[in-house]
Amino acid sequence: MTITQLYYVLAVAENQNFTKAAEKCFVTQPTLSMQIQKLEDQLDVQIFDRSKKPIELTDIGRKIVTQARNIVNESYRIQDIVDQQKGFIGGEFKLGIIPTVMPTLLPMFLKTFITKHPKIKLKIEELTTEELIIRIKDGHLDAAIASTPLEDDSIKERVLYFEPFVSYIPKEHRLHTNKKINISDLDINDMLLLEDGHCFRDGVINLCKVLKNHSDDQFQLESGSIETLIKLSNEGLGMTLLPFLHTLDINDKEKENLHYFNEPSPAREVSIIYHKSELKMQIIEALQDVISSVVRGAIAFQDVKIISPLPKK
Repeated sequence: MTITQLYYVLAVAENQNFTKAAEKCFVTQPTLSMQIQKLEDQLDVQIFDRSKKPIELTDIGRKIVTQARNIVNESYRIQDIVDQQKGFIGGEFKLGIIPTVMPTLLPMFLKTFITKHPKIKLKIEELTTEELIIRIKDGHLDAAIASTPLEDDSIKERVLYFEPFVSYIPKEHRLHTNKKINISDLDINDMLLLEDGHCFRDGVINLCKVLKNHSDDQFQLESGSIETLIKLSNEGLGMTLLPFLHTLDINDKEKENLHYFNEPSPAREVSIIYHKSELKMQIIEALQDVISSVVRGAIAFQDVKIISPLPKK
């Protein structure tokens, strides 16, 4: 049994096709098939049910894939040990970021990071929290930036910053004349939300659940982007809540609709998350240092105090 054979097994399990798996592994299909067959012969089991289209794992195959993923991930640790001993911070690093963080955070830290660490080749994807967790567990992402806590034993979290909520309240709204607002002022029934699947949407709902019970079927108007929520709010369709970093780039006219919370301000916890195997920790720590420094500096410059994270469900 070799690491290479296990790597081939993982590729077939992911792609459910020997030809596609071979292409991903940069080998010929006969070579990949032969190595997997040798492993099956050695173990005296069938890992894949080749009669199914697409190919499926057998019951024992699913257990083998789970263990194979652990073994392959642990094998990468050897290179990590060598890199850390040499003080090397570089190589490819696959990073995922949730949609409500990506457009504001990435421009803030990317140039600084690549200038400070030119040997790191970042590959960045925008994905939902659920997709991030799956890809981290499957080994397709080295780390991600998401709203936490996730309460997943296989995922580790390092808090980068707490980002306050800011109310966006148009002139026609009942709360517009308030200089600052309290959580108790919020009414979920006149609030515009992101569509289902966004963790920021869940955070707003959790915030309002602290005040009163309601059912999700009350929400009639939802959108896929924060920019759309602002436009809908400008049309008098309700108020919305924005992550603080999104407020830095809106125009002066729209800034008149921003209302901060009385202290302690509700905020969301934003963290860098990664697998418990802790691979490529030197790069994760480098990201944490740069992002925390840049964001906290931006928030401090605006004189916004961050005290409390979102209430848990």
